[in-house]
Amino acid sequence: MADRILITGANRGIGLEMTRQAAAAGHQVTAACRKPDKADELNALAADSGGRITVIGMEVRDEDSVRAAAAHVGGLDLVVCNAGTLNARGGLTDPGHTPENIAESLMTNIAGVFFTARHFAGHLKGSAAPRIAVISSQMGSSERAGTTAPIYRATKAAATNLARSMALELADDGIAVGAYHPGWVQTDMGGAEAAITVEESAEGLLQRFAALGPATSGVFETYQGEAMPF
Repeated sequence: MADRILITGANRGIGLEMTRQAAAAGHQVTAACRKPDKADELNALAADSGGRITVIGMEVRDEDSVRAAAAHVGGLDLVVCNAGTLNARGGLTDPGHTPENIAESLMTNIAGVFFTARHFAGHLKGSAAPRIAVISSQMGSSERAGTTAPIYRATKAAATNLARSMALELADDGIAVGAYHPGWVQTDMGGAEAAITVEESAEGLLQRFAALGPATSGVFETYQGEAMPF
């Protein structure tokens, strides 16, 4: 059965590939990104999708933008909170950890998930299988702490925590929520030396989203379905 899917951060990396694969599988995808007029690859993909991809503008850090986007989107079966940023990879002394960069990371990776869920959860209530998928990371696992990218790690820990909280809050509405580690992926963020291709990650993630339901709500797992420690 075809799903109606919203994917944030759909203009590049894993978001773009999930959009590509979901549309190719016959799903209807609303692909959200900050600057749709500059999302050349996404727009080309939408043009060739036979109407299965609709591109919309949405800045997840700006609640007014999310609210406005939600007002123009119909019913959904799956919301994928994928938009994210990594502004500095070093530890305490990394000069990239500026107040501005930290604020951007917090607002994108945490508030962006919150605002997206807040304004799109209602769109899921008519679905037979309503789901919210939060793209987190093993870097957000406290049991796998490391010295690199501490701000990014903290934001992904918070995103996973949000997913768990939302799983409880939305249970009475039948909405299942899961958090997912996409793997170390060959994207701009992951780097060329990463372990897996974006195609492998996107395929695995879409399979995990399809398997998400009330019995597994609150899960934190990898794109291959392996349980992740919190």
